[in-house]
Amino acid sequence: MKLLIKSATLVDSASDLNFKVKDILIEDGFITDISDKIDSKSDKIIKLKNLHVSEGWMDTSVSFGEPGYEERENIENGLNTASSSGFTSLLLNPNTKPLADSHSSVSHIIKKSKNHTTKLYPIGNLTLNGEGDKLAPLYDMKLAGAIAYGDHKKPIKDSSLMKIALEYSKSFEGIVISYPNDESLSSNGVMNEGLTSTSLGLKGIPNVSESIQVFRDLQILEYTGGKLHIPYITTEKSVNLIKDAKKRNLNISSSVSLAHLILNDNDLSDYNTNLKLSPPLRSKNDSDVLKKALLDGTIDYVTSMHEPIDIDNKKVEFDNALSGSIGLECMFGALSNIFPLDKTIDILTRRKNNLSISQNKIQVGSKAELTLFDPDSTYTFKEDHILSTSKNCAFIGKKMTGKVYGVVNNNNLFENKIWT
Repeated sequence: MKLLIKSATLVDSASDLNFKVKDILIEDGFITDISDKIDSKSDKIIKLKNLHVSEGWMDTSVSFGEPGYEERENIENGLNTASSSGFTSLLLNPNTKPLADSHSSVSHIIKKSKNHTTKLYPIGNLTLNGEGDKLAPLYDMKLAGAIAYGDHKKPIKDSSLMKIALEYSKSFEGIVISYPNDESLSSNGVMNEGLTSTSLGLKGIPNVSESIQVFRDLQILEYTGGKLHIPYITTEKSVNLIKDAKKRNLNISSSVSLAHLILNDNDLSDYNTNLKLSPPLRSKNDSDVLKKALLDGTIDYVTSMHEPIDIDNKKVEFDNALSGSIGLECMFGALSNIFPLDKTIDILTRRKNNLSISQNKIQVGSKAELTLFDPDSTYTFKEDHILSTSKNCAFIGKKMTGKVYGVVNNNNLFENKIWT
């Protein structure tokens, strides 16, 4: 395919072309020319209002449902939603039935996602059946294509097992994911423990249930070495622990969810089950600390924490609702409300190499892996903007800044039909 992108503002803070308006010629999946004006016969010419182009975006924690929960989301529509939302790389959680805890189960997911515009990287279960007792065949799953290993939103209670996992995975540079939650402290909680939980009459989850698990995991990592990723950081104490670990040169990375950057436990006053998340929304102070930690690099990645839940498990009393919110469709528009454009793009594209994902810069000779967007349009996010099968989104009714036109990747163009 020969593709010509016209009059696009390039956004790449590390490039001399940052915020320069250029034409981009793409041939057979590679960038062959970047100039002020290119006149070339092409299979398709892209010329859109206020068009901006950046390196393709990445999300480190997405759930779909297939296999086992296809009523929530399937792989095909999930990837289409990701492409429409600007993402060229996704790490897929083992939130399925059966779980992704074997070579064959990881291979199945990769085959289902083959040849799509958005590249899917499966996360394999760390333990067999996600039961936390015995390690799954980690190296076999690596050979099948697993990018990391963790039991989705289940903590590893056994410290000895965590030690063994980190030691064993070192031999093939595997990444161990540890969900930061001490269940003996959070048991039966449904939201953050504080004044709001008391006023609503809901059982709270204390901050210490997260930070005590983070502290334990970092102590084990310091002893064993290896690579550890802690997803969904939500508290100031956890941020300080990770900052200190990085000063000691531990191989630690972490993420924060979009919802935890923007929303807080005060937003739960109307018992909106779309805001019931795991981990829970914390205080406004925690949210402010998380934003600063993401900007200064203490926290490595932002994630949509995209988790489709069918209506039967959301339209119930708050105590009984399943936790989770979708977030791919509103990720860019919501982030653009709190960060400048250059920072937003940096956050969405940085440190891919740490996950063994190629960092394809916008330059002649590079693979064309691009996100196309308008950073300035404003609108109110409605259910009509949701492309996912499930509609459980915490950001319905929120103001958005910026819309995504689509992506170019794997020698394909995928356009968001809402905006193009």
